[in-house]
Amino acid sequence: HVPIDWSFIMKILLTAINAKYIHTNPALYSLKASAKQYREDVSLAEFTINHYTDDILKAIYKEKPDFIGFSCYIWNISMVEELCAELYKVLPETKIWLGGPEVSYDAKEYLEMTAFVDGIMIGEGEETFKEVLGHYIDHNIELDEIRGIAYRNGAEVIITDPRPPVNFSMLPFPYEEVTSFENKIIYYETIRGCPYSCSYCLSSIDKHVRLRDVELVKKE
Repeated sequence: HVPIDWSFIMKILLTAINAKYIHTNPALYSLKASAKQYREDVSLAEFTINHYTDDILKAIYKEKPDFIGFSCYIWNISMVEELCAELYKVLPETKIWLGGPEVSYDAKEYLEMTAFVDGIMIGEGEETFKEVLGHYIDHNIELDEIRGIAYRNGAEVIITDPRPPVNFSMLPFPYEEVTSFENKIIYYETIRGCPYSCSYCLSSIDKHVRLRDVELVKKE
């Protein structure tokens, strides 16, 4: 038997459902840019909350991804949950992972309530995403060795140790080109974390305020 090289056959799709057409999701672009050796295997798909859920489902199904990741926020979580429940039925072999503030806050409880999600990337996802792909594609790391995730192991939900904050200035510039963003908003991060403790905001959880190197910001 010839060993299978999964890197040639695994299709990875990162998906966002934005609030408006002019919006873009910087998390998707940053995750792809940080995926390194897996970068060329990652495709992006952005929709809006004004799309019919069935149309989004059809578009994803046509791609037949082996791994799909959703970026989850308060404005799209109900649509994401509906899509995941249907994708679980029509693409039962596809690995479904979530990330973003709406699922990171209590990932263990969320997985215990949803049988159709395989795992959640908690907090900053750049390094985590690359390692999760390494687990599925190259089989070079076990899930319990990846920091900053929650995942399902049979009937049990496992939460690994928290991932320390990434070196913000070491992350690659997320946009390969900007011509495809005509008439849209491009988001660019110069800071991560928040020094305040507003009770209504999930950003208050992360007190690790980090600035991107100012010379790098000028260049980018």
